[in-house]
Amino acid sequence: MSWDDVSGLEGAKEGLKEAVVLPIKFPQLFDEVRQPWRGILLYGPPGTGKSFLAKACATECEGTFFSISSSDLVSKWMGESERLIKQLFEMARERKPSIIFIDEIDSLCGQRSEGENDSARRIKTEFLVQMQGVGNSMDGVLVLGATNVPWELDQAMRRRFQKRIYISLPDATARAGIMKNRGSKTKNTVTDEEWIELGNASEGYSGSDIAIVVNEALMMPVRRCQTAKRFKPTPDGQGLTPTFPSDPEGQDMTLMTLDPTKLVCPPVTMDDFMSALNRIRPSVCDKDIEDHIQWTSEFGQDG
Repeated sequence: MSWDDVSGLEGAKEGLKEAVVLPIKFPQLFDEVRQPWRGILLYGPPGTGKSFLAKACATECEGTFFSISSSDLVSKWMGESERLIKQLFEMARERKPSIIFIDEIDSLCGQRSEGENDSARRIKTEFLVQMQGVGNSMDGVLVLGATNVPWELDQAMRRRFQKRIYISLPDATARAGIMKNRGSKTKNTVTDEEWIELGNASEGYSGSDIAIVVNEALMMPVRRCQTAKRFKPTPDGQGLTPTFPSDPEGQDMTLMTLDPTKLVCPPVTMDDFMSALNRIRPSVCDKDIEDHIQWTSEFGQDG
């Protein structure tokens, strides 16, 4: 997976390249004052491509990549969680340049409150100390966090993410790009103009929603094969493909009675994509987007 596999999100990709690629390939660009980013927070509605960006980052970077979840660090034993966090950062410093990616970081570093569990508070404190504490250098180490609810992050943790990038819903061009990337790998009859039309028709869909729409559209020809009662020979005469009941070239048979080696699946059409769009609705509501825009206006940056 590379940066080119991620449609849109140009601002986020540039920010990650600044922090990951440039310091490794061109160390002469940086000095004591001009330092690369040490903490980047990717936030936005679910399904917009935050973890996908991290995967591309892992492929593109020439250093060590650590992918961490709360289950890797939280232990029932007293003091064990803090030790694991300390070991993680020590290992990252030893193997620098390195990236520590923490998905759903709000589960580990939520806001500290008066009545919270003591072990949860100690985990947050250890994170804060390791990311920017006395005697702990972050040279060559990037902490990359992803969350759907940035307003639940502790304010001290929020400050340690120097760059906070809003990963918004894809625009029409990005939506068309995602559909074409995923859909064009299967035999289809969709033209470039129709991909653009599909991008415009999918307003409000996240990247994940579009992937589901594409999968639904790709299944339509399979369903036609499954329900067909009549099949006709393909132009080369080597296979059989489903056809209309009134087609004079067709032969009466079902999917289960024809020779499996001769079945040829029909191509995906524009109608299949439009039908899939009508069936599948977006998963992100307007309230989610408003909350993220509000938080971006106070603390974030555009992606």
